[in-house]
Amino acid sequence: MLKTLLALVIVAACRMAGAEVLVKDDTGATVSLPQPAQRIITLAPHLVETLFAAGAGEKLVGTVQFSNYPEEAKKITRVGSYERVDLETVVALKPDLIIGWLSGNSAANIEKLRGLGFPVYISQIDRIEDVASEIERFGILAGTSAAGNAAAGRFRERFAALQERYSKRPPVRTFYQIWKQPLMTVGGKQIISSVIRLCGGENVFEKLEMLAPTVTVEAVIAANPEAIVASGMGESRPEWLDDWKRWTSITAVARDNLFFVQPELIQRHTPRLLDGAERLCQQLETARSRRPRG
Repeated sequence: MLKTLLALVIVAACRMAGAEVLVKDDTGATVSLPQPAQRIITLAPHLVETLFAAGAGEKLVGTVQFSNYPEEAKKITRVGSYERVDLETVVALKPDLIIGWLSGNSAANIEKLRGLGFPVYISQIDRIEDVASEIERFGILAGTSAAGNAAAGRFRERFAALQERYSKRPPVRTFYQIWKQPLMTVGGKQIISSVIRLCGGENVFEKLEMLAPTVTVEAVIAANPEAIVASGMGESRPEWLDDWKRWTSITAVARDNLFFVQPELIQRHTPRLLDGAERLCQQLETARSRRPRG
């Protein structure tokens, strides 16, 4: 009897593993797979990280440059960069699913991949809370829903705790600087604006439609942010953040509210975004503590 029951469980599991998978991506298109993906290629570093979070890291066979987290990601075969994909390498890896990035990958590259017959899922999450649902969808695509759902649950709990603690705090007008030349920031639809809102901040360029618009020094001075937050390219605080010190009329400069958050923690749409959010929230809380009393 026990052997029969065990056999039925194994058969049911096999059927579930081979079941058709239907998942809607962030463009609204439905991605259909005959069974959960076993050989996945991602076209952006943050997608690698999210797949690992969903328990599907072992199914990754290809990715792009700068995919460096977690440590295992460094060993995955490269198929070019997020801007330019090596189609020959992609074909040789025989993926059964490719995950692309709407705002980062070339539309022409995506269409070429589809033209070669590969199923392509397009990711584009613009709100921090949507990271959790992406983890869940990746888990469905890869057949690792148990791990994906658990990771998504942990993300939601931590997000809710940060929201409860910081989102209703007195607002801090914030300028987020991506780069110096050209001087780039984030618009209201960029996910970093979502992080700023979570922390009770207000992006001074919230009304700009572009995800990463170029602005002028004069526009920043006119906006008069209470905090300036920079990212840069590496783990170290960029030297150009201190260039703002010459503009003493800016409140952020007058109160020494010039902050840095590692770009990997705040510019990648992954579970680690909450690490970046926690740092930013603490920094905006510092800015609040430096307000004149009375």
